[in-house]
This record gives sequence, structure tokens and C-alpha cells, in this order.
Amino acid sequence: MSRGGRHVYGALSVLAAGALVLTGCSKGGSDSGGNDKKDQQNAKNQQAAIKFGTAADSTGPAADVPGAKSGGTMEVLQRDSFAHLDPGQIYVSDQMALAQLIHRGLTGYKATSDDGKQHEIVGDLATDSGTTTDGGKTWKYTLKDGIKFDDGTPITSKDVRQTVERLFAPFITQGPSYLQQWLADTSGSAYRKLLPDGPYKGKHLPDSVLSTPDDKTIVFHFKKAHPDLPYTLAMAGYSIVSAKGDTKEKYDKAPVTTGPYKVQSFKSGKSMVLVKNTNWDPKTDPIRHQYVDQFNFTFNQQFETSTKALLADSGADQTGLSFSNQVDAGNLSQVLRDPKLKSRTVSGYQPYVGQMNINMSKPEMKDIRVRQAIAYALPVTPFLRAYGGTDAMETAGGLISPTVSGYDASFDPFGKKKNPAGDPVKAKKLLQEAGKLNMKLTFGYINTPEGQQYSTAMAAGLTKAGFNVQRQEIPSETYYDQVSKLNNNYDIFHTAWGADWPSASTVIPPLYDGRQIADGASNYSQINDSHVNSEIDRISQITDPVKAATEWEKLDEYLLTKVVNVVPTAYYKQTQIAGSKVGGLVYDDVIGGVDPRRLFIK
Repeated sequence: MSRGGRHVYGALSVLAAGALVLTGCSKGGSDSGGNDKKDQQNAKNQQAAIKFGTAADSTGPAADVPGAKSGGTMEVLQRDSFAHLDPGQIYVSDQMALAQLIHRGLTGYKATSDDGKQHEIVGDLATDSGTTTDGGKTWKYTLKDGIKFDDGTPITSKDVRQTVERLFAPFITQGPSYLQQWLADTSGSAYRKLLPDGPYKGKHLPDSVLSTPDDKTIVFHFKKAHPDLPYTLAMAGYSIVSAKGDTKEKYDKAPVTTGPYKVQSFKSGKSMVLVKNTNWDPKTDPIRHQYVDQFNFTFNQQFETSTKALLADSGADQTGLSFSNQVDAGNLSQVLRDPKLKSRTVSGYQPYVGQMNINMSKPEMKDIRVRQAIAYALPVTPFLRAYGGTDAMETAGGLISPTVSGYDASFDPFGKKKNPAGDPVKAKKLLQEAGKLNMKLTFGYINTPEGQQYSTAMAAGLTKAGFNVQRQEIPSETYYDQVSKLNNNYDIFHTAWGADWPSASTVIPPLYDGRQIADGASNYSQINDSHVNSEIDRISQITDPVKAATEWEKLDEYLLTKVVNVVPTAYYKQTQIAGSKVGGLVYDDVIGGVDPRRLFIK
């Protein structure tokens, strides 16, 4: 998943990522804190498989949060407005966090501890996490009694069919595509041929692919076994859409919701108000709570602004927090080391890996020496420093996060861990060999204080190696929409991706499968390598997760040594702060941030 201007399990194409131009420095930021051993153990814990729960595990209501009270209004300070509210378009972390309150799917992640570290997959709208009798080729789900949309309409199998079939329509471009590909038994965007117009011209998926024999029953039929389906259906992108209320493109701004809250008002770029969904029945929901009466969102609150407001802890900010904003770089060290703030602060490792994409569709990028020159020249020090140094993230070597099985801590093909400031001398030599000195390089960057800061310093490092770098700003709210366009203007641009569940099968295929090159797809670098494509097909059929992890890591090495379509920058951590009257504050490893489902006002 992508990180919101960053992606998490069932989520995160996304995570959160002021220094001067100090590209000669050899360290990525603060030395003053962070608990490396604790961080590494936290990351390793996230590699563990999450079990599938039973029907009993899937019964509501959710376990009470200790000390919880009902009532009140909570303020939510967000940097980015929400580009998408339609579940089929949600694949970025900040939108996924919001989805925890307004959308529900057939399955979901249930926290089984009060610290956000233990989870299981349970039936959400379904009675259990799914049943299969043939190893994962056929999956059956039964809907619970008493489940409704916020307009009071009962949720039936017709709505599930509508939800699945509309994902094939041309206007759905931003969400996950696992389920569609599995149903069509194909890779990349070819799945759309199965139902090119979705359900909107009267055609439907055949019963041999998706059957809904009655109002309560849904059966998925795959040609190959897909034992990970319960994980997949827990993603926000597969939350249920109302067949009656489906307004196609307009649904993106005014969805009919299934969660404990509904959208009362949404002024894109300005504000949003969530109020209680009176048609949500807690007896059907083992995952969420509805303690808070109302959530008031204010957008365009930069990390520094929201941090300072929450640190001041006065007025409405006492009941304030952010679902996505992290503590800004300037205040991070203070926040982490002040014992008085400990009860108001949560931190954790995220599954995101930052990477600078090299746009392989550009003719000038066809020469691998040019791509290698970018890789060696690129300083990652400014990126880490912009977000708070080693308290906020660590220098990345490969494409597989420490939170995902197959991670190799020793893999560092461009020497970034030893020299995060880059190697402009080696880069310039490669550029000279390619006859490309002073080559123009258009650097698209996210228009935030952090993006402005790191892009300026990174551009200076690339210029030192012999590139003519032209920076071009991209609005933060639509950043991923812009960089995922096929014919964008950018030669290089930064993204961050997190595993949808703890397997590299949810990292390498969505990012680097050449058959997934399409507008809105997550193959941001537009790589189409025949060896990578064939290896994705081969490794995806390995059923032993340990053997598969080893093979994914080998493909990681191939991508960074033989192809060089991206340059890893950082593995992400996240620290967030809340007002003193916010209760139920927990960092959830699956969400990759504050768990909004258990919040209350003290």
C-alpha cells in the first residue's frame, strides 16, 4: 500500500515519511535517542503470520477499551485532505486510517490485545474469516444478520457482487487489484477484460467466478489456490459498497457507509465531519467502537503545526490528535525524551520502504549507466533528516522492510548504509561513460515542508554528480494520483510502500510487475522486465512461506543490481502525539499508526 504522501497491512500505497543542504554529512539525523533493539524486535514481531479467526472470534461487540467513556467531539488535525472515500479507490495509508471508522468489509483485523501488537483476521460483515475445503480455490462467506448501510438499507450478497464487479470498471484506478487478478486468473491490468464495464451495462461475473445463490451467501471461485484471501478482503479497498447507492465516480466524495460513523460534511482541502451512524449495530462488529459522538477534521495542518498545537494542549486541542501526521522533525527528539509526554505519545515501526522511482518510460532512462548514476549520487541523508533522523526512520538497503519476512539487513547495493550522503564521484564517472553529463533530470516532489527540504538537498547531491536537476512540486493531496499517471512529467519522484500483509508477495508484484503498468497502478517506475515478470509468476506459486521469502529476496537483489529502476531510501517509523483528554491511545501495528477505532474522550 502507499504511504499517504506514504501503504499498511490491508492498507498502507502508503506511510509518513529542517535541515539545510548538508549532503556531505555521513549520518542521517539525530543520534540522541531511539531504542534500536526495541525497534528491531518490534519489526521482527510484525513478520509473524496473523491467524484466521473462527465464527466465535467474529462475534460482536468488540471488547471494551479499559476506562472508555461515551460522548464528546474529537478534533483531528490532518496534513492532507482525502483524495478518495470510495473503497475501490483507497490504497493510501491516511485514507485507510479513515476507512477504519466508515467502511467495513467481509473480513477485518481484530486487535486481540490492548497494546495494538496482536491481531487476528475475523469475519467483519461475514460470520467468519471464510471457509475453504480445497486449499483456497473456493472460498465461501455468509453475511451476518442485522448489518445495514447508514441509510438503513440491509446489506446483502447483491451489494458484495456490486462491490466486486465495479472494481473492473475503467473509473476505478487507484485501489488494490489482488482479487480482480485472482478472479480473472491473470497478471497485471488484463483482469479488466473479464468485465470491461463493470456491472453498469447489465453484464455480471459468471457464477463460475463469483456466485451469490441467496441474499446471505457469497462464493469466490479461483482457478488457482489463494489461501491469503481473508487477508485480501480485510483491505480497505475491498470494503462493501451499496448497490442501491452506487453513484460511480460521485461515490468518491459521498459514500454510503457501513462503519460506526458516516460523513456529515466534507469540504475537500478544508474540513470533514463524521457523526455516528445510527444504523451500525455493535453486536455485529467485533472490531470497532463508537465512543466519540463526532470527529471534526481540519486539513492543511502541516506536521509542525499539528505537533505544536497538540504540545500546547489547550482548548479543543486537548481532545485532539492526528490519524496520520507524525511529530515533526524539530520536536521529535523532545517528545520522545520527555517523560511527561509519554502517556500522550505512541510510536512504532511501519512496513513502509521509501524509494526514489526512476521513470523507465523516459527514453533518457533506458541506459542503465544513467540509472546507476542516479542511484549512487542520490543522498538519503536529507530525506532522513527532514523527518527527524534516526528517530523517525533508518537508512534502507533493499526493498523488503524489516517488518516483512525475507528482509536481509546486510543487503546494501549502493552503499547507502555506510555512506548515506551518496557517491557523486562514482556517479559522475558513470554519467561520463554514458555521454550524459549535464543531462536534465525532472524531480517531482511532494509540496510539503519536508518535501521541499529533502528535494532541495537531494537535488544538490545529484547536481554535484553532473545532473541538471529541475525540481517540480506536486500537491500533497493528489500526489499519488499524479505520480501514478503513465504520461507524467517526472524523471524521478519518491514514494513509500508497505506490505499489505507480512509477505513480500504484497510488495514486489504490485510495484514491479510490468503487466501492471496502467494509469493509477502502483508500478510507479513503469518497469517491464521479462525476468522479473516470470519470477513473480514462479515465486507466487511457492506455498512454503519460508522458501518464498528467500526467493523474493533474490528478486529484490536482481531488481537493485541488474535493473536499477528504484533507489531505496528509508525504512519508516512513526511517532504521534495526542491531547491530554484523548483516551484509548494506542499505536496499532496493522494500521501503522493511531488506532481510531478505540478512541474516547476522558
